[in-house]
Amino acid sequence: MAKKWVLDTEAKGTGAQMLPLEKTLREPVGKPARRPVPEREPKPAPASQPAAPRRFKVVDVMTREVLAEGAGTRATVDLLSELRSIVDVALYVWSDRLDDWQLLSFAESKMLWNLRGS
Repeated sequence: MAKKWVLDTEAKGTGAQMLPLEKTLREPVGKPARRPVPEREPKPAPASQPAAPRRFKVVDVMTREVLAEGAGTRATVDLLSELRSIVDVALYVWSDRLDDWQLLSFAESKMLWNLRGS
């Protein structure tokens, strides 16, 4: 029996070739085999500790005298009510993450200042 030949045009830049039909017939390509993904262990739930109350430090900007250190929010607001202006003091909050005092921005200081008298 005579062989059947086909023109294979899948050549890249080299032109087409004449190939036997048996070489061009390929089995259908199925989906590639996938490796199973290992299951992740669930993350442990973080221990829900109540947030510690904020502690503030109030420093007079002219004399650099510490007016209050480690004061709670209510005590800080009461101290601010005795002052003439928000720009007279620098306000800091204690950061447990940094283990240091962090200077509050003017907007944050203004929020505390607006609590006066409430």
